[in-house]
Amino acid sequence: MATAAEGRTMQARPHLSVVIPAYDEAARIGDSLVRLVAYLAARSLPSEILVVDDGSTDGTAAVVEAFARHASAVPARLLRNGRNRGKGYSIKHGVLSALGEFVLISDADFSTPIEDLPRLLEPVASGGFGIAIGSRGLAGSRVEKRQPAWREAMGRAFNRIMRALTGLPFLDTQCGFKVMRRDPVLPLFRAARVERFAYDVEILYLARKAGIRVLEVPVVWRDAPGSKVNALSDSFDMLRDVLRIVLRDRRGRYGTLGDGPVAARGAP
Repeated sequence: MATAAEGRTMQARPHLSVVIPAYDEAARIGDSLVRLVAYLAARSLPSEILVVDDGSTDGTAAVVEAFARHASAVPARLLRNGRNRGKGYSIKHGVLSALGEFVLISDADFSTPIEDLPRLLEPVASGGFGIAIGSRGLAGSRVEKRQPAWREAMGRAFNRIMRALTGLPFLDTQCGFKVMRRDPVLPLFRAARVERFAYDVEILYLARKAGIRVLEVPVVWRDAPGSKVNALSDSFDMLRDVLRIVLRDRRGRYGTLGDGPVAARGAP
């Protein structure tokens, strides 16, 4: 995938790029962007917003374009995949197009509120970690509105199998709120092949190969209706992708990213 940011003449580099993958999010993306801009502008944080439309059919792109035309406080850009490619592809598109020193990856519904940003950004900005991931599974995490019990059970089962297959220690790889220092993670996203919901596992797996330290941070989380994940079929697809990640690595398909420490847990 071509990197638009690499070919662009750099102006004042934003401190933070917010990457939001969006598929059929017309009903809520506008409100999410208003809240996001209000938060960033109030803190005078030099930022940009990149919404990646993943082949939506409900007018998501039109909502984002209209917002971007009037978002003077924080510049916003719409990126298009052309057709539905998946959450992982969308995030890769956004990260490789981002200009900021740091990148926040967030779901469009902001199930983890933007107010939790400092908990992840500060340990990455301090230089101690290259990636911070929001977690619903740690002591200190606060789940204010839960998923249905059967979805939570499937999520726990996926996490156990994922940890057994990959050796990654994280209690929650799938929370849609992550902060990364952009430059060190670019090689990870260029090497990544997973295009759908298991992208998180692949990036964290590659981070371990590259010696990038990852901090798992407790966050607030509120289940939002309208999830695009089919808990049954997508769970099987995700497990298949996790197995492919491990096999791809064993066959040397990722190349050399280095080796090093991967994880720590707890609040910064």
